[in-house]
Amino acid sequence: MRTFTYKVPSSIRQATSDFGQSSDFLAGGTTLIDLMKLEVMTPSQLVDINRLPMRGIELASDGLRIGALEKMSDVAENQEVVANYPVISQALLKSASAQLRNMASMGGNLLQRTRCGYFRDVSTPCNKRQPGSGCPAIDGWNRTHAILGTSSSCVATHPSDLAVALVALDASILLQSENNNRLMKLDDFYQVPGETPDKENQLRPGELITEIVVPRLDFAQRSTYVKVRDRESYEFALCSAAVALDIRDSRIADARVAAGGVATVPWRLPAVEAALRGAPATVESFEAATEVAADGAKPLRDNGFKVSLLKRTIVRALLEGSRL
Repeated sequence: MRTFTYKVPSSIRQATSDFGQSSDFLAGGTTLIDLMKLEVMTPSQLVDINRLPMRGIELASDGLRIGALEKMSDVAENQEVVANYPVISQALLKSASAQLRNMASMGGNLLQRTRCGYFRDVSTPCNKRQPGSGCPAIDGWNRTHAILGTSSSCVATHPSDLAVALVALDASILLQSENNNRLMKLDDFYQVPGETPDKENQLRPGELITEIVVPRLDFAQRSTYVKVRDRESYEFALCSAAVALDIRDSRIADARVAAGGVATVPWRLPAVEAALRGAPATVESFEAATEVAADGAKPLRDNGFKVSLLKRTIVRALLEGSRL
């Protein structure tokens, strides 16, 4: 780890004004410190934001608001979240270990970097670390990599479970800088790699995620998160699915579906949602709707199994959601 300076601002305005050209914000540090030790990230200054007023979990008539500094474990166990947005609670509980959930912030989780082994190994090329150096995963070991949203520059998967659940719920994030505030849909915030895989999202220098805003969705009470991984505990997804179903008279009036572990960003599936609307809530309808889930997929040598795994994972989530 390289040397760095350390600042502890007392306000959001001070934090954003203190942010320099080679700075990073520090919250729980569960990703950042690891990457600094590996010298994947080498900020010359850390701005510790833990004293800032970016907390609170509030359920109101228009939806749910969560401060970006709330710990993952506190949100997962909040009874309002469990009762009204179970998919959020489940996604959080299936993320990392209990110890990490007790430290990691909600905002930090949404900004965590990929777990691609080539990205985390500074002895190998990586277009995310050094644009133009190449993507060895394309022809190398790529079993855990993405099949959707990829490019010739990057095939790394997005690691966040929480982000998949929030994208399915059409959530937004409040972004604050020294002189500006803006509310952005989380689905619009993330960027597929294209030719610029080093630009992962729409965050501007010195800008903070201060709040997560989840709109009111009555049928979010019938939501669930399914995560398929190599082991049941403390492992990133090979594939995951977040679903919410509005079922009336045994038919699907509306649906929300998003997938993780298979794409370079949390992957909303509007074509699957459209296929579900108006259909009976049966396994046959679920299987028919998921036939379009992998449209546009570009499997690599070792991860072609994710095409069928994606469909099966969504069907499993839909079955669980329909029984709630």
